[in-house]
Amino acid sequence: MSLGYAEKLSFIEDVGNVGMTEYFDPPLVLQDKIERLAVMIQKSKHLVVFTGAGISTSCGIPDFRGPKGIWTLQREGKALPEAALPFHRATPSMTHMALVELEKAGFLKFLISQNIDGLHLRSGIPREKLSELHGDSFMERCPSCGIEYMRDFEIETIGLKETARRCSKVGCGARLKDTVLDWEDALPPKEMNPAERHCKMADVVLCLGTSLQITPACNLPLRSLKGGGKIVIVNLQKTPKDKKASLLIHGLVDKVIAGVMEFLSLQIPPFIRIDLLQTIFTQASSLDEKYINWSLTVASVHGNRAPLPFIKSVEVSFSECQNMKAAILDKQPLYLKRRTVKSTNPFNVVMKLIFSDGCKCSSAEIKIPIDFKMSADEFKDDKDSILQNLRDSAITDPSCGQTAVVEKVIMVPKSEVMVHAVVTNIVKFDRSYGDLSNGSCKRKYECFNGIIPSRKRSNGRKPRAVINGR
Repeated sequence: MSLGYAEKLSFIEDVGNVGMTEYFDPPLVLQDKIERLAVMIQKSKHLVVFTGAGISTSCGIPDFRGPKGIWTLQREGKALPEAALPFHRATPSMTHMALVELEKAGFLKFLISQNIDGLHLRSGIPREKLSELHGDSFMERCPSCGIEYMRDFEIETIGLKETARRCSKVGCGARLKDTVLDWEDALPPKEMNPAERHCKMADVVLCLGTSLQITPACNLPLRSLKGGGKIVIVNLQKTPKDKKASLLIHGLVDKVIAGVMEFLSLQIPPFIRIDLLQTIFTQASSLDEKYINWSLTVASVHGNRAPLPFIKSVEVSFSECQNMKAAILDKQPLYLKRRTVKSTNPFNVVMKLIFSDGCKCSSAEIKIPIDFKMSADEFKDDKDSILQNLRDSAITDPSCGQTAVVEKVIMVPKSEVMVHAVVTNIVKFDRSYGDLSNGSCKRKYECFNGIIPSRKRSNGRKPRAVINGR
């Protein structure tokens, strides 16, 4: 259960304007503006995109200030949405994936985000071309050596506090910290400095789904004006920066971006979610030397104590020649012990992974060959190539559940660790934006409809759900 970013924030009385009216440009006006934006992007030399919560609402993540925003509902005393699916299973929107293609095509030079949902990184935007001004709910950073760790589970704290894990770099071992800012925290120079530099270089700054109210982040797009750059704002509500914009578009971000991509003849790539897990097989002879005691652990790649959030349970069975009882592992840590006679020939352990809510497919199967005469041969396949082949396979066969071994470490003769990659979500997008009336773009393969995390009451405050920005 996620406590949610908004619930963890320190309480402040004044959160700015909420319940802001939404405006929609008429279809013909919207189409004209989309084409103007596409031409601006096509002619740009240094395009910078600045994103807010509005690009993630179609993913099921609520914003703050819109008519159904969290703070709006709280101020009106209305009930907040109930949890649907876990925050960590959110999938990038059409806009997220379109930005990935714009970067690959050479248009997008830098991306600045106020969101803490981690969807830009998950979508495939290169880290060196992204500033996450307010942090990332799924990232920890080492304050000593600076290494960043992207997790598949939501970090339990915000406010740059120490977490329960340590840096794994040899010779470091410092306690890690979360990266999400609280109200009083200053924007980190690591994120702010490149954002400022690129905004000064920009000839177009495209603001998507942001109310442009939170300082100092909201002033970044203005840095482009001194050099003759132009600001474009795509948002349903009015913003304090509207008068500075060369083009102002009131429309759903997904529809606007879909129209731009169609005009530029660019495809929106599918989102392929690949999750990792590790299996740890250990063996030891019994005291009388007649048997081999062995164990199988299914664990997170982030450490044996880290949660494995996309796995609900594991059904374990064995080759038919083995007279061993099958098992269902449904409590983490997922751990199985068995005893085998010492003369046993190699056999297979078959694991059926039962996925948690939010995964497109229900299960996947992994076979692990068990050979008590393990060799120390190195696993030489390139990890990036394996993952790319897995993505390509997933696009061809959208049923998902494909698996591959990406890493193998053998410590003769006691232990074997294998890292498995599993396709758990596939979402394809239809680029055509067609009807420009008020309505949402549809995903071709919809994984789920909402991911607003659970809420809980504390300190007498009203409950809040997970949201983006501040």
